[in-house]
Amino acid sequence: MLRGPAGLLFAGLVLGAAACGQTAPVQSYKIVATFPHDPKAFTEGLEFKDGALYESTGLNGESSLRKVDLTTGKVLKNVPLSTLYFGEGITFFGPRLYQLTYHNGITFVYDPATLEKKPESFHYTGEGWSLTHDAKHLIMDDGSSSLRILDPATFAELSRLPVRDGTRPVSNLNELEYIEGEIWANIWMTERIARIDPRSGQVTAWVDLTGLERIAGCTENCDVLNGIAYDGARKRIFVTGKRWPKLFQIEAVPKGK
Repeated sequence: MLRGPAGLLFAGLVLGAAACGQTAPVQSYKIVATFPHDPKAFTEGLEFKDGALYESTGLNGESSLRKVDLTTGKVLKNVPLSTLYFGEGITFFGPRLYQLTYHNGITFVYDPATLEKKPESFHYTGEGWSLTHDAKHLIMDDGSSSLRILDPATFAELSRLPVRDGTRPVSNLNELEYIEGEIWANIWMTERIARIDPRSGQVTAWVDLTGLERIAGCTENCDVLNGIAYDGARKRIFVTGKRWPKLFQIEAVPKGK
């Protein structure tokens, strides 16, 4: 994988969970609808706004910002990044669409209506993995067990929110989405999404998406689950993965349903 020795990281997650225990309940999922997804898209960020999907793709030489038709999967607009950059998470806030980069410490800014890149940009230390926001702040992760709370106007870091399941830190926080007062986060190298209380940082529930990659018809070219988008107007949650040929609308349901 691209973010270090994946086997060791995954082993650490499993051993950490076993050693410290898990307190949050585990939910399953129901597929509500299935949509096509570009199997060449190495999904790093996913958003839904004004009836369209917006997607940030990664890998140097393949990174882009896209506007996508949900129903057909057709790319309506594609803004490629320079080969110098590995695209990461995106989010809309006010008059800006923000896009992180993995190792460069640069956040690109776009006009949300046209996807034209603005002359302004922001800088941060460390890695950039994903972005979302609440009513006042941007929320960023870097693959650690903490979320960065940022000023949308300056990208200045205001605070950090440690994320835990009980007393256990939850690391490898990846793609983020703010959904009805919760932060949903893919956990890299797993098939789970953490539902996080933004006030305490506690995981309130896990959504276990085991089997979804197989249902997507993935082949050896597929990579991990990554990508959460929310249609607030119609209360729809969308998920996909890197190079997955399908994107799903899901609902979280109790285990066994």
